[in-house]
This record gives sequence, structure tokens and C-alpha cells, in this order.
Amino acid sequence: MIGRALIIALCVLALPLFANMALAAGVADMRIVVPSHSIPRGTTISDSDLSYQTVAADSVQAGIVTSMNDLDGMEARRMLRAGEPVRPDDVRKPILVTKGSTVTMNFSAPGITLSATGKAMSEGGMGETVTILNPISYRQISCTVIGAGTVRAGEALSTQFASLQKLKT
Repeated sequence: MIGRALIIALCVLALPLFANMALAAGVADMRIVVPSHSIPRGTTISDSDLSYQTVAADSVQAGIVTSMNDLDGMEARRMLRAGEPVRPDDVRKPILVTKGSTVTMNFSAPGITLSATGKAMSEGGMGETVTILNPISYRQISCTVIGAGTVRAGEALSTQFASLQKLKT
């Protein structure tokens, strides 16, 4: 039983070595994602904007996108030229909160829901953290983008509120 497990472990550990040997020998080709036409900066990318291209694996730089799913719904940070490889840094989540815009801050905890306006001090896409200025207290709050012009405040505040509840009981 131990011998069988040892053989399996050695095979699993040796797979990357054999794969690298095949790549070094130029045997394998790799399928990468490329724009099917030039995509201007700021454009939201869909599957119809992309195609696959087969290239020699030894000519591919590290980090090149190989799946259309990684780019679907993303926004081009720069002009993406037709037929050229796309790197993850070339795209980002679409901006839903822009710097300087007025946003709605939502906060909820058990038994309470608050909503207030604030000014975005940074920009961000869905799920990203942005800094919001509270115009009443002039405090800056880290919030999570949950929609266009809407953020959720209180990841840290929720834990503070919960610890206060524990002290109260």
C-alpha cells in the first residue's frame, strides 16, 4: 500500500518536469485568446470580440490569457490589437464608481440598516474596495462596490458592532 502511494506521488511530482521537457523540445502548441478585431480602451469585452489562436508554446510569455472566460465582461485598459496576445493587466472589471462621484453608502447589521451619501475618493469595479469621504464627518471609509454608484460600508464596522454586542450581554 505504501509502495503504491509512493509511485503515485512520484508520478504526480514528475508531470510538471515532463511537461516542461515537452515545451523545451517545442513539441507542444498552445491555444491563447486574442481579440478578433481591435478593441478600444474602455470597451467592455464579450465572447464575440475574441477568438483562439494556436501558437508554439515556447513563444508564449508567462501570464498570457488562455481562456475566454477570463476576459468576458472585463473592460480594456488599453487598445487591444487584433491577433495580439492579451495579458491580465490589459483588462479590468468595469468601473462602477468613479473618483469624485457621489455614491450611496449602505450599512447593515442585525436589526439596523443605514443609508447615506458620500464622495468617492477612488474608482473601482464590482467587489473592489474604494475609499469614500463622509461629507458630514470628513472621515474616509473603505467600502466595497456592490453596484453602479453604490457601495457597502462596514466590513470593519460590522465586527466592531458585533464585539460591542458581546460586551453588552
